[in-house]
Amino acid sequence: MSMHAAVAPARSGVAVFCLVFLPFALGHYLSCLLRGVNAVLTAELLGAIALTPAQLGLLTSAFFLAFALVQLPIGMALDRYGPRAVQLWLLALAALGVWLFSRGHSFAELMWARALMGAGLGGCFMAAVKAISCAIAPSRLPSVHGYLIAVGGLGAATATMPVKLALHYTDWRGVFLGLALAALAIALLIRLLSPALPAPAAAKSKVSVWSVYRDPGFRRTIALILLPHTVFFGVQGLWIGRWLADVGGLSDDNVAYLLYLGMAAVIFGAIGMGMLTEWAGRRAIEPMQVAAAGIVLFVGVQVAMACNVVPSLPLLSVLFTLLGTVTGLEYAIVAQSMPASLTGRAATCLNLLIFTGAFLVQAGFGLILGCWPLNSQQQYPPQAYQAAFGVLAALQLPGLAMFFIGRYRRAGPSGKMAACTAAMINSKEDYETRSLWTSRQGKTGPDR
Repeated sequence: MSMHAAVAPARSGVAVFCLVFLPFALGHYLSCLLRGVNAVLTAELLGAIALTPAQLGLLTSAFFLAFALVQLPIGMALDRYGPRAVQLWLLALAALGVWLFSRGHSFAELMWARALMGAGLGGCFMAAVKAISCAIAPSRLPSVHGYLIAVGGLGAATATMPVKLALHYTDWRGVFLGLALAALAIALLIRLLSPALPAPAAAKSKVSVWSVYRDPGFRRTIALILLPHTVFFGVQGLWIGRWLADVGGLSDDNVAYLLYLGMAAVIFGAIGMGMLTEWAGRRAIEPMQVAAAGIVLFVGVQVAMACNVVPSLPLLSVLFTLLGTVTGLEYAIVAQSMPASLTGRAATCLNLLIFTGAFLVQAGFGLILGCWPLNSQQQYPPQAYQAAFGVLAALQLPGLAMFFIGRYRRAGPSGKMAACTAAMINSKEDYETRSLWTSRQGKTGPDR
């Protein structure tokens, strides 16, 4: 029996949705909303507090810095105390940060409040992953994680036009006050609805975070998916709009429209990728194989972007965000491959690597562009973007090559690995109670 099966209580799908998925998914929704809301409120913040553009950038980045710093402590807390208890305290901290932000009157006050906000929201996604991993069978993780990522995309979309609409009825302070109340309401919902999911006994022991990095399943997963994941986050979060404007010559309105389409692609792509992975699993196709196929297409889109074929730029921008959602399988694959006592730490370790990598991708992309001078319209030439996308695509090729070479060596000329995998899953019912990761076989104790 898998470790997940040992801790997952017997509940109906409706009960799991209402008591586990929905309360924790709302926390992730709020986190994604607050992560991007400053971009919409830029003019209001600059006017009300007299911030310089540099201060506004520092103010926004304080959220991400605090978010990254709390990942490992939150992971250990999730494994030790469970997602319900940890998320209650974190949402209370986030509500305090959002409320202080609504009351801030200086740059320093806003920056500290924003950092407090980031620390409080730093565990929303990871708490949801931990709670879901404890409540459902491993075979259901890819699709449910896809739904969770889609809820986050909906939160990011809410930070755009709905927030703009709210400004017709209140100011930015009123918006943040409402969001502080929303954080408290979600915490109350978790307190009232979510059960105290049992943590495995091994979670109470002091297991080193390095146990996560030493796990073969974790290393195998990040070798293939981590870099594409950071490229997706880094480019989609900053440079894709600039690329459309500089290379495609699109207006701000057209760029905004394509970015909205990109958000829709994230939502539908995350859901579709999870459903596809489940469908493939019932046919003895592992999630890593699905991820590898998606990453091949994702890198192919980046190669096409490096070619700068102007008529295809709008389509490529949407395909980039659509196919980039395949990298979200990383969370589900890690949750399937790790012991239940380490899933919280594994998820937060992964999140730390992704956010750090996304920062490096954004900075590195900008450094490459900076090797070319700006033109009279303050735009970088197409050659700069060709070089940047070309470098990113080239960096992802070794991971793909290692994956396919490794599979070929393990399978051998006779294809014994494929036959062995097919023998493991001889019915849909059997699949529903198994992890597809062969590395899970033989893990009889809490840690192995």
